[in-house]
Amino acid sequence: MNNLLWGLQILAALVFLATGVPKVILPKEKLEKRMGWVKDASALTVKIVGTLEILGAFGLILPALTGILTWLTPLAAVGLTLTMLGAIFTHLRQAEYSRVVLPVILLILVVFVAFGRFVVSPI
Repeated sequence: MNNLLWGLQILAALVFLATGVPKVILPKEKLEKRMGWVKDASALTVKIVGTLEILGAFGLILPALTGILTWLTPLAAVGLTLTMLGAIFTHLRQAEYSRVVLPVILLILVVFVAFGRFVVSPI
C-alpha cells in the first residue's frame, strides 16, 4: 500500500505542478483563452489558486521524502481536496460540465492519498 500511495502522491504532485505553475507565471489574459473560469476571477485569485496547487504538490512529496513534519503530507492532500471541491463548484456554477472531469478525478486521488496517509499507511 505504501508503494501505491507513493505513486499516487507523485502523480498528483506532477499534475498539480503542471496546473499551478501556469496560473502563477502567465498573465491572466493568456490564461483566459484556456481556462474559462479565469474571466470571472481577479488576477490575484488566479495567482492564489496556482500557489495553493504548487504548495500542495510540494506538500504531498517533501515532508514524506525528508521525514520532517510528515503529518503535512496528508494535510496537503486535504488542502488539495478543498481546492478541487472549489474547482468542481466553480465549473458547475459556470455550466462548464465537460471541465468537471479532471477535478473529480483529482479529488478522488487526493482523498485516497489523505485517507491512506492518515489511516492505512501513515509515514
